[in-house]
Amino acid sequence: MYRIDFVKACVTGLSLAALMGAAAPAYAKDAMSHIQKTVFGHAPDGAAIDAYTLTNKTGMEARIMTWGATLVSLKTPDRHGHLANVVLGFDNATPYITGVPFYGATIGRFANRIAGGTFKLDGKTYQLPRNDGTNSLHGGTQGFDKRLWKAEPFETAEGPGVKLTYVSADGEEGYPGQLTAHVSYQLRNDDALDIKYEATTTKPTPLNLTNHAYFNLSGDFNKPILDEVIRIDADRYTPVNDKLIPTGELAPVAGTPFDFRKPMVIGARINEDNQQLKFAHGYDDNWVLNKPHAGAMTLAAVVSDPGTGRSIEVKTTEPGIQFYTGNFMDGKPAGKGTVFQHRTGLTLETQHFPDSPNQPTFPSTILKPGQTFRSQTVYLFRTVK
Repeated sequence: MYRIDFVKACVTGLSLAALMGAAAPAYAKDAMSHIQKTVFGHAPDGAAIDAYTLTNKTGMEARIMTWGATLVSLKTPDRHGHLANVVLGFDNATPYITGVPFYGATIGRFANRIAGGTFKLDGKTYQLPRNDGTNSLHGGTQGFDKRLWKAEPFETAEGPGVKLTYVSADGEEGYPGQLTAHVSYQLRNDDALDIKYEATTTKPTPLNLTNHAYFNLSGDFNKPILDEVIRIDADRYTPVNDKLIPTGELAPVAGTPFDFRKPMVIGARINEDNQQLKFAHGYDDNWVLNKPHAGAMTLAAVVSDPGTGRSIEVKTTEPGIQFYTGNFMDGKPAGKGTVFQHRTGLTLETQHFPDSPNQPTFPSTILKPGQTFRSQTVYLFRTVK
């Protein structure tokens, strides 16, 4: 076991939680933050897979492993100060390696779907693996979630973190250019998980990075997420066809089950007679976030669990967010008998829009040599009475 302990300086003034009227973190232990490194398993080639456990000064805890740059667990308090893990995951690396789909992973090169597994760029057609019917999904069969990343722990006044790096070869999973990607997780002392993405390339290439954590704010993974409440700051969304590929329309949410501009119980309209809901067997859609300008850091969504008082505020520089309600969870055992039943987790995947390389009216996802891609998403955790 490898352990690094950092003594934190005292922070004066009101906390963000106090300013916003949230309950004070009764679970606070001391003014210490920690980074702990352990072996979490081994890759198919025998290389060690490490896990870094970040503990901030209030006692919150995030665990990130180097396989897939994956968020394995995230322990947050309820309204009584009791910590529980709110991210679906496993207690060793084996299930992630043997096929469990995307739990907590960094997704790339391209998050979400690309129609037909093809796109054209600079007059050339590129063929990608088709791992979702006729589509390519989340980077292909061996995307960034199935790669071993290099890790470097770090510490700032804001809290402990770990920076992970992966170099994707030119032609990997059909994508052009050698891409160098960095993902930094920092567990801030204001109880926010701050995720920063950065990438450069040697050739023009599509790029769409996100995190695919499944959240269940109850902390009880036998309980569906249908009683949780969500608000999404979006006036429009991108409707899809029967293959879950956007039609190209930016449709208004007003008057539809996709209107979450005011807080709404997730299960209230999920089974309505709506063709879009039928296509995905629930919510699995991209919302067009309200932005004053491209790249602005703005509120994307707020999710809360009435039973425990836990809530997440999601802020991002990305133009869209994919809200998915675990419609295809099938209850099959994975890793020491762990079972996740239908709709026991939800995702809040901040992103560019699905199928953007084939949708000329969508914001561009093409990264060119000499450019640096940067993106940031913050998950801020609070408790309410």
